Amino acid sequence: QVQLVESGGGLVQAGGSLRLSCAASGRTFRSSNAMGWFRQAPGKEREFVASFYWTGGSIYYADFVKGRFTISRDSAKNTVYLQMNSLKPEDTAVYYCVAKVESSWYSPSSSWGQGTQVTVSS
Repeated sequence: QVQLVESGGGLVQAGGSLRLSCAASGRTFRSSNAMGWFRQAPGKEREFVASFYWTGGSIYYADFVKGRFTISRDSAKNTVYLQMNSLKPEDTAVYYCVAKVESSWYSPSSSWGQGTQVTVSS
């Protein structure tokens, strides 16, 4: 499995921006078929935010982040990013990076990071 470490979270005012990073160690990202970002707010289930697939380069976003968040990667640095603009208080959550090798993000073979807290104040 890939070991993933997120960073870049913090406290920001509504309308502000943050860039999250997800650095991989061990095996490279390319051992996965897709990379993604999920988030989990207190008392809520973990939810999908964004992803891209190595084959074909397809990118997907949750409707609630379209036009505000951008997922990208730097293969040379083995790092995935999530640029978050126009942040809203409802974006407050712990954000997780994940690498999957099977069809389900929640497969036991997926690798998850420890998460990074994002707090957006109103």
